[in-house]
Amino acid sequence: LYTDPREAGRRYAAHVAETTLQSRKRGRHVAAFLAESFPSCAGQIVLAPGFLAESYRLIREAGGVCIADEVQVGFGRVGSDFWGFQTHEVVPDIVTMGKPIGNGHPLAAVVTTPEIAASFDTGMEYFNTFGGNPVSCAVGLAVLDVIEEEGLQQHARDVGDMLKGELRRLAGAHEIIGDVRGAGLFLGVELVRDRATREPAGREASYVANRMRDRGVLLSTDGPHGNVLKIKPPMVFGVADVSRLVDALARVLAEPRLKTLAAGDGERYRGS
Repeated sequence: LYTDPREAGRRYAAHVAETTLQSRKRGRHVAAFLAESFPSCAGQIVLAPGFLAESYRLIREAGGVCIADEVQVGFGRVGSDFWGFQTHEVVPDIVTMGKPIGNGHPLAAVVTTPEIAASFDTGMEYFNTFGGNPVSCAVGLAVLDVIEEEGLQQHARDVGDMLKGELRRLAGAHEIIGDVRGAGLFLGVELVRDRATREPAGREASYVANRMRDRGVLLSTDGPHGNVLKIKPPMVFGVADVSRLVDALARVLAEPRLKTLAAGDGERYRGS
């Protein structure tokens, strides 16, 4: 775990460099590098500064293409930019998108360069039963209109900043919160049993998510140890919703039962 922001991006990218080197030594070629701009199921991760840019450089140098997965973080959710990859100042060769593009309607898309698209024109037939469905296309266009006309990207930034600030205030009162991270309305609250060792509080996170549901607030858990509270509300999530969520979370974190959950569970954690 590299924690120095001045070095972390370069040091993580060194693993990408080593992987490409080992591939070449085995006589294999690198085809592509596929990554979420903000890894979500990994635990609402904010990539280290410079990591994605350096990784893209290394992959292209090795002859591969760079693919950005924007299914969960695209369409203005991160607030500062419309696409998550823009926060890293990179331009992918291929972008995959879905979920928010249809706002509940089943819709997904792949965007790429003319050069890569032309490489598929080899005479091979491609067929998709629902590809180019006019109803789905109309839905997607309507979603884009609403995002623009209602200023939802700026809304995500403003409300997200407020929510992150309130969550960090809670962290000051509850030692179980080891980290609050994210951008816009893509946030994660990492629960730990010890801030020094960062021992994951997976059982506690599950308890918190279920108790929040009892209070009418839907959260989920993510990360390898299931100890990160995933907060990705609808883009219309507002100031009143921030107050409701934070108030409910404060009450749940203060419940005596939460402090007893680690008993007998420590043996499951072996560290990383």
